[in-house]
Amino acid sequence: MKLMLFRHLWGVDEAWETFFPKAKKAGYQGIETGVPQGKDRAKLKKLLKDNGLKLIAGIYTGGHSATEHAESFEAQLADAVSLDPVLVNSHSGKDYFKASENSAFFSRALKAEQKAGVKVAHETHRGRVLYNPWVTRDILAEFPELSLNFDLSHWVCIAERLLETEGEIIKTAAKRCIHIHARVGYEEGPQVPDPRAPEYQRALLAHEAWWDMAWAAQKAKGEKVSTLTPEFGPPDYMHTLPYTNAPVADLNAICDWQAMRQAARFAKKYGR
Repeated sequence: MKLMLFRHLWGVDEAWETFFPKAKKAGYQGIETGVPQGKDRAKLKKLLKDNGLKLIAGIYTGGHSATEHAESFEAQLADAVSLDPVLVNSHSGKDYFKASENSAFFSRALKAEQKAGVKVAHETHRGRVLYNPWVTRDILAEFPELSLNFDLSHWVCIAERLLETEGEIIKTAAKRCIHIHARVGYEEGPQVPDPRAPEYQRALLAHEAWWDMAWAAQKAKGEKVSTLTPEFGPPDYMHTLPYTNAPVADLNAICDWQAMRQAARFAKKYGR
């Protein structure tokens, strides 16, 4: 099994023409981003091809009802497929949906996925259906074909703990993981100021143990490739200094450090 590293364009403030070659040189095999429209779509396709990079396409469902979110998912998925992504990452539904609405949404979403013929990772994200471990547990039981993007930094923030009491749910969710957003959350937020700092090593090691579970599950299923994005965010996700709004750390440095750290850990377990 090989690990493919993807660099998210969230927080990238330089031209794609200069950033994409830098990402390739830094060791990334692909780019993760939302589906651009107009001229940006053609530019993205060209730059990916020119730099030998793959794509993970992000979609973000919208609307007021489960039906509207399902319609949004179907339309955005069809749009994303046109870019030939490795997989699609989805921010799915809303956290205020009732159980019956969750069921209705995922029933339609999974039918759309099957029709599109592309892998979709539904992200464990705040504000969305899969925002906490307990709702996710119930949905996974109802929909055995549902796949996840493991971003447990959100669950840590929601639960205000490093999920010490949710071990069985995490084991179950790890078996459904097809993509990882390797951001580190802590008890008081979805992103530590700097994962390299010693005061956040406990949170980092907890997340790494969860990613290890996902990798082991993928290996057991015979997967040939695993994908990971070090999805740390810019301000206001990143902490800033009062009065100046200056970020407390360098976003590019953190993303690259995390990507290389996880690549090295993965190589020790599964080879290059």
